Amino acid sequence: MNLARPRTATRPGVPSDTPAGGSAASAGGVEGNARLTGIVAAVLFVVLAAEAVTLLQVRQLISVHVFVGVLLIPLVLLKTASTGYRFMHYYSGDPAYRRKGPPHPILRITGPILVLTSLGLLGSGLALLALGRSTGHQYLWVHKAIFFVWGALIAIHVLGHLRETVTLASADWRERTARRRAQPRVMGARSRTILLAATVVLGVAVAIVSLGWIGTWNHGGDFGRH
Repeated sequence: MNLARPRTATRPGVPSDTPAGGSAASAGGVEGNARLTGIVAAVLFVVLAAEAVTLLQVRQLISVHVFVGVLLIPLVLLKTASTGYRFMHYYSGDPAYRRKGPPHPILRITGPILVLTSLGLLGSGLALLALGRSTGHQYLWVHKAIFFVWGALIAIHVLGHLRETVTLASADWRERTARRRAQPRVMGARSRTILLAATVVLGVAVAIVSLGWIGTWNHGGDFGRH
């Protein structure tokens, strides 16, 4: 299943989001933003897979569940920022983003809801940590309800963007390793790598701190009853 909108055909040697006769620099921001979104999405997929594993034995793996969940927060915010940037420029009439075109209609509809449920899921998890098990167990159903809605939306999102994500996430690496480049390199590869690395480091640092927030949840109880 691939719901991603196909790119407009262009002449050989010209990036798909670069107008005929235009330079790579004129549309480098569009492709660069897309590549950033792709590499963040790829890392998110791996981290989300790890979080899904903890759900199998969440009572025993509550510390890992919280650690990975907090690690997700900076990554989700970065992905939201990159997709929001494209959204803002597309609907404000930016010519380069208009040429690239919007995602498939289904993804356009589910995307904003996915962002809201992602923030709601992470936010409710942090709220549960802050409240502690004695009070938080009364509101655990909110976290669970958001999770089920989010789960359905993320499945659509992953399937719809899978091929595009693989292509974009590996684009900078393929350009660095290619002996012959039919197209000009897209600027900003190093900056994208540094930004992603800094985001992961920040996430790990905050996740380590979060282990001290688990408190009474670490003693089993309602949190493990998914």
